[in-house]
Amino acid sequence: MANLTLAATVTEFIERGFNHGDLSVIEQFNDHQTVDHQEPPGTDFVPHLKAVITSMRTAFPDLHFEIQHVLEDGPIVALHSTMTGTHLGVLNLGQLSDVPPTGRSVNVRHMHFLRFVDGKATDLWHVWETPKLLQQLGLMPERRAVPQ
Repeated sequence: MANLTLAATVTEFIERGFNHGDLSVIEQFNDHQTVDHQEPPGTDFVPHLKAVITSMRTAFPDLHFEIQHVLEDGPIVALHSTMTGTHLGVLNLGQLSDVPPTGRSVNVRHMHFLRFVDGKATDLWHVWETPKLLQQLGLMPERRAVPQ
């Protein structure tokens, strides 16, 4: 890891962690005090992220993140990716709990910003198209453009 750029580190993390389910990358690439700014204060990041990856890979066994763009500026890495998968297992993720398998495919964009100190992530900010995920799983009606 010492010879990787931060952008390459994030790319390797996504590939090994999310795409292949290798949870060892979480402790390898993240500080034990990492803050996920979308979670309540005091959330223990390492076990939280292990649970997120496990839940996502259970719900979407063919889970894959395709990286569209990755930018590095000093200690900050910005990542734009597309998550795809087939909903074949129960989804338990945040407010989406006990969602039974639908057999539907999803294609959802994500944006992540990470701050690094001494080669390890210390802060994470992320957003993803949750309404689009809900629509693709049939849990929310699709919004249609209003004719003008």
